[in-house]
Amino acid sequence: MGDERPALLCISTYEKGQAFLREAARLGCRVELLTVDKLRGADWPWEALADIHTMPEDLTAQQVLPHVSRLFKHKNFLRVVALDEFDLETAALVREHLRLAGMGETRTRYFRDKLAMRGGARNGGVAVPDFCGVANHDVLWQLLSSTEGPWLLKPRWSASAIGIQKIEKPDDVWPLLEKLGDEASNHLVERFVPGEIYHVEGITWEGKVLWAGAHKYGAPPMQTMHQGGVFTTRTLEREGKEARELRAIHEKTLKALGMTSGVTHSEFIRANADGQFYFLETAARVGGAFIAEVAEFASGVNPWVEWARIEVASMRGKKYHLPELREEYAGSVICLARQEEPELSGYNAPEVVYRLKKHHHAGLIVKSDSAERVRELLEEYGEGFLRDFYARMDAPDKPRD
Repeated sequence: MGDERPALLCISTYEKGQAFLREAARLGCRVELLTVDKLRGADWPWEALADIHTMPEDLTAQQVLPHVSRLFKHKNFLRVVALDEFDLETAALVREHLRLAGMGETRTRYFRDKLAMRGGARNGGVAVPDFCGVANHDVLWQLLSSTEGPWLLKPRWSASAIGIQKIEKPDDVWPLLEKLGDEASNHLVERFVPGEIYHVEGITWEGKVLWAGAHKYGAPPMQTMHQGGVFTTRTLEREGKEARELRAIHEKTLKALGMTSGVTHSEFIRANADGQFYFLETAARVGGAFIAEVAEFASGVNPWVEWARIEVASMRGKKYHLPELREEYAGSVICLARQEEPELSGYNAPEVVYRLKKHHHAGLIVKSDSAERVRELLEEYGEGFLRDFYARMDAPDKPRD
């Protein structure tokens, strides 16, 4: 007799999502993973996987489609889930081609394509820094001549701050576009808005935002990636003005972009000039850099786990319910380390609840019932990490494992 469990196929070309895989299996699904050849032996939760399949690296979505279609010959997968942002288009194409439930290619663009998401948010009344595509040079020149620089040239399909270039003068953009050639239209130009960067981790079910965790980065991610430094993020005081404003613009953004059910990681900037929050970007995925663990320590919500529960509930026609929430605060401090195995024993405040175990990385998470205490610890430990561990690596032009 065959395996009667509902089948779920996860696609991930990066090593992540272990908590999702475990929870989906715990809920009674037959979980299979499609990854790249070099990650076959990675640290996957083997006890949760019914099977693992691999393919070569750097395939386009169209090239991955035959691999998935062959898997479907004898396995009736009810859902296909992309665990990494760079696999979202592939999963969307598979859903369209095999007529499966979930976001198709058009809707996925609003959570992947930085030009589409900005347009969608602006059309929904969300404040967005001035921007335009670069395909038409007349439109681009109108933006450059009518706004004050500097500006940012951003890849439409990248993640984090990868590939972003700063433009100081309008004429500086043309050589960059010339160098990009036919790839130029895969970029946008946006007015650079100085300010502080925030992120909101969200859970949405049937169009309603059920949970939104507001956080504030230390140094902006673009600065950390391009200029170096220590990465920090922390939970904001829940009833503070910033958190309330962030939850409002976050909900308005997801409504404008048509999010139905799933998890999101969204970033906003509070402009120095006017104190207003502006939308920067969003993704239908879990935030990286151990943001899921920060959220779990602060609120009891692990976005990876809840995402799996949402997918399984939807697959079975059941209603999804949030877990019981906590109201504590947490924050993380992480950096590349000079040492292969950094010694963190000197960072021993009682609020330390998690220590990162990863070669050439130093990282920990703190938790407290006081948002102010978390902020103080991150400032202290951030300075210490810079002194004791920090190593610099140039920002990549394209994603790395």
